[in-house]
Amino acid sequence: MMILVFSAKFLQLSLSGFRRYLWFGWTPELMKSVHDECPNITRIYSIGKSYKDLKLYVMEISDNPGKHELGEPEFRYVAGMHGNEVLGRELLLNLMQYMCREYKRGNQRIVHLVKETRIHLLPSMNPDGYEMGSELVGWALGRYSYEGIDMNHNFADLNSVMWTVAPETRAVINWMQNIPFALGANLHGGELVVTYPYDMTRDWAPREHTPTPDESFFRWLAAAYASTNQVMSNPDRRPCHNKDFLRYNNIINGADWHNVPGSMNDFSYLHTNCFEVTVELSCDKFPHASELPIEWENNRESLLVYMEQIHRGIKGVIRDKDTGVGIADAIIKVEDIDHHIRSVVDGDYWRLLNPGEYRLTVSAEGYFPSSRTCYVMYDHFPTICDFNLTKTPRRRAKDILYQKMLNESLLYK
Repeated sequence: MMILVFSAKFLQLSLSGFRRYLWFGWTPELMKSVHDECPNITRIYSIGKSYKDLKLYVMEISDNPGKHELGEPEFRYVAGMHGNEVLGRELLLNLMQYMCREYKRGNQRIVHLVKETRIHLLPSMNPDGYEMGSELVGWALGRYSYEGIDMNHNFADLNSVMWTVAPETRAVINWMQNIPFALGANLHGGELVVTYPYDMTRDWAPREHTPTPDESFFRWLAAAYASTNQVMSNPDRRPCHNKDFLRYNNIINGADWHNVPGSMNDFSYLHTNCFEVTVELSCDKFPHASELPIEWENNRESLLVYMEQIHRGIKGVIRDKDTGVGIADAIIKVEDIDHHIRSVVDGDYWRLLNPGEYRLTVSAEGYFPSSRTCYVMYDHFPTICDFNLTKTPRRRAKDILYQKMLNESLLYK
């Protein structure tokens, strides 16, 4: 088992007259050191900038960095949406270092994760807010962006024009739309619970259980993290505040806790293929450095177990029956679950599901729909369900005409 010597890495930084204690210091420097240590499986990139022009850096961990591989699902962790909730940031910085070193050691669990998953870690979504916070200041200072925006209420309905979107939020939305994430989680602080969508109640009620069509799988996801977290799963722990989440096995529908319009979880589910939960990591939003090694041990297994859930359910490739070319933007429907996903650019898809028997129907413009029954087992790998779609006569005639015109244009060049 790898032993991390945290004390040698503590840095003290002056911030507005307060002393601030961090594990690794400046985020880009730590990320660069991990990349230098494991250049073959890591890549650092920026998805945009904050209001004060700080870059939003992401660490990618994959056996083929920088490329989406056919059939390989994409995962993300996002931390620091509220700049004063810092534990998530520190855990992700440590997670990237841990995965790098364990991969080099030949830890087969980590090797398998890296080879079968493209992982993206965004440690600080709100770096401006982080710069304002400290363990010695108020509960809310640093929570909001520099413009005063709460980013967890900032993921607008795409059809709405009456919404001020922070540059950080816009950068994350573009990221979500450019990379075909299948699973993610955003890490918060101030409580000990895992929440799942929907986060917004119907009719703006203060709180109301508001399930998605995928309620059972979301409960599984939330329980996967909570049940393996050493603090959440401790039956003798005290509640953080006035709500005892132990009564709910430390998971709750977000809207049943409190109404959160404009959450990232809801946006992910409604506007992308990605399933996402919120993890409230600790009663303390800004734990002292002396607590960080313990918090890492409390969360290490949970972080890994949750990532592994991306390999549950069904995956496959949707192709043109005649050409074998992947079909993008095909609609995948699961009978009796009113939530559809779409295939990505190469025709591959991932549908997260609990074990069971499912009837899938795939449709795409210009093709006849196709249905088949697929079985999800209790294994830690997905069931493969590929589809080969047949062109409609109209689409076939259109393709023939296009090819004829193309050939004639080449002939007279």
